Amino acid sequence: MQRVELKLKQASAVLGVAPKDLQNLVQFKVLRPPRRNTFYWFDNRLLLEAKVAFYLKESLGTSIEVLTRFTQALSSNLKEAQLTRPRYVWLRSRPARSREPIEVRIPLRELAKELDHQLPQAAVYQDLPRGRKRPGWKREFASRLAVAARDLSGVTESELMAAIRGHRAAKKRLPEITVGSSGKSA
Repeated sequence: MQRVELKLKQASAVLGVAPKDLQNLVQFKVLRPPRRNTFYWFDNRLLLEAKVAFYLKESLGTSIEVLTRFTQALSSNLKEAQLTRPRYVWLRSRPARSREPIEVRIPLRELAKELDHQLPQAAVYQDLPRGRKRPGWKREFASRLAVAARDLSGVTESELMAAIRGHRAAKKRLPEITVGSSGKSA
């Protein structure tokens, strides 16, 4: 994994989430990126922590408090050299009254590979200050719209709406929960 340092907006593009969602994780102290010159900076380890946090949030729907505790436990045990070495990481949470712990298995290597594939997205989001436009942005925007119009020339409006509805429905889909058993019965 190449060494990177990204601002919040670039990191959100790499993670494939809205900047506000990533900012919420920082504000609720789920993630603790260093702050320099009024910007939060994300390195490889923090990107992977954020990826794991969003993975847990998406699959478990956990509260901010639980998500913070899991992320802090992962952060304290995750070293820079270990980012892609372990295939899975297990998080274990024991209830207060010493019952059997709950285990969550996270495919760490797979999430790190996803980050590697999404790192070029950081170059697209240049994280410019709000209100300032780059020179030539109108011309670039118009040319991209023209390319998109050519690509969509054979698509009807109903097909487009069906694709949008399908994408939104897939995002709202609840996580799959499976039950397995291990151990021998007496």
